[in-house]
Amino acid sequence: MKTFATMLGAAAVLLASGSAALCARTDLVVGVVLEPPHLDPTAGAAAAIDEIVYANVFEGLTRIGPNGEVEPALAESWEVSDDGLTYNFKLREGVTFHDGTTFEAEDVKFSLDRARAEDSTNAQKVLFSAIENVEAVDPTTVRVTLKHPQGAFPYNMGWGDAVIVAPESADANKEKPVGTGPFKFDNWAKGASVTISKYADYWGKPVALEKAEFRFIPDAAAAVPALLSGDVQAFTNLQAGDALPQIEADPRFEVVIGATEGETILATNNGKAPFDNLKVRQAIAHALNRDEIILGASSGNGVPIGSHFSPANAAYIDLTDTYPHDVEKAKALLAEAGHPDGFSATLKLPPPPYARQGGEIVASQLREIGIELEIIPVEWAQWLEQVFTNKDYDLSIVSHTEPNDINIYARDDYYFNYNNPAFDAVMEELDATTDPDKRKELFGTAQRIIAEDAVNGFLFQMPKTGVWDAKLEGMWENAPIQANDLTKVRWTD
Repeated sequence: MKTFATMLGAAAVLLASGSAALCARTDLVVGVVLEPPHLDPTAGAAAAIDEIVYANVFEGLTRIGPNGEVEPALAESWEVSDDGLTYNFKLREGVTFHDGTTFEAEDVKFSLDRARAEDSTNAQKVLFSAIENVEAVDPTTVRVTLKHPQGAFPYNMGWGDAVIVAPESADANKEKPVGTGPFKFDNWAKGASVTISKYADYWGKPVALEKAEFRFIPDAAAAVPALLSGDVQAFTNLQAGDALPQIEADPRFEVVIGATEGETILATNNGKAPFDNLKVRQAIAHALNRDEIILGASSGNGVPIGSHFSPANAAYIDLTDTYPHDVEKAKALLAEAGHPDGFSATLKLPPPPYARQGGEIVASQLREIGIELEIIPVEWAQWLEQVFTNKDYDLSIVSHTEPNDINIYARDDYYFNYNNPAFDAVMEELDATTDPDKRKELFGTAQRIIAEDAVNGFLFQMPKTGVWDAKLEGMWENAPIQANDLTKVRWTD
């Protein structure tokens, strides 16, 4: 016969377990492939920076939503003059930076002026090139005057490169980022992880997570065991390879294949012989078998592309048949270019599996036409220094994850070393065009020019293979911008 004490103890256990069931966990470990070189999105080109801090730690006047739409952020609203030259942004009140300083119009002026300054280190300085003047009208109003109408201006202000920073903390943001977002920076264990936590004084709706850790797992072979063991609860883009079917069959996980803005390319140094010869680049384009590359580099989930443009964009045109796979045609073009026996070159590959695995396949395909590639694996920091900054490379493989970034082909001194005045003219007209139909037409023209010039080997649009605990909700299915936005992520029990 049970005693009263026994029954009371049992009731206490039931109450405790019931309370535990009602209290969903509030921590999360997210696995990411690359460690960022630093944590200031206004001072670096690495997507790995935004993948941690965008929308979580830093905010801009606007933000890009999960479907690529422009949403209010630190600006609750804005008005545009009839001539399209003046934007009046109404700022939110009661906003503070994580160090307690007040956010106001002068911070916006500081950030935009800093980004467009002559000595700016902003990797996307072109986003601010149309700005003529920035005026802090009063603490909650900013007036931005443009040199010419720019149809994409509110969208541009939603990039990670356009987040608002404070003059008091801007210089230290690389190591200790201070933003206005719903999470504040806690710790960066170099080589291991970055930890952020809930900011108690956030101006908007509080986030459900109290703490989140971004753990760096560059080795695909280590990623799957980390997920299966529960050490990591989410990978926003898991490089699972042959293990993906096993994970899909496991009811503990949700697998969502989404779209990204990541144009994966065989980056080519157009300013270096023999790649400055159009026929050589055309030969390479004909030698590439996208289906084989996609199968080996993205588990068959990538979408073939023939130019630097996302298939998810309404202005996309299919140019994959511009240079169809044709080994004999490729050999003939090489001979016409003066290389009947081929040549040797280098292929520098950053750490992501799509690059390392894809590089092996590309090297094999180019070997068929007589091009012998020496594969040189490099770490991410080396890639940024050698390839992106110093242009010390022949070929490389990388995924450009910035949204709508076809304008990079018009930038002076960009690492492709591509120069085409006709393309530059299209970009200049596009920048000043607000009519949606005309913009779509110009985007099509731009795609055709770089496709026909075979500027790079256009391979595939990177899929977003999201894998996370089935009890999580609020993770992004697609990646319209290079971000791992945790602001609406929560555990369901």
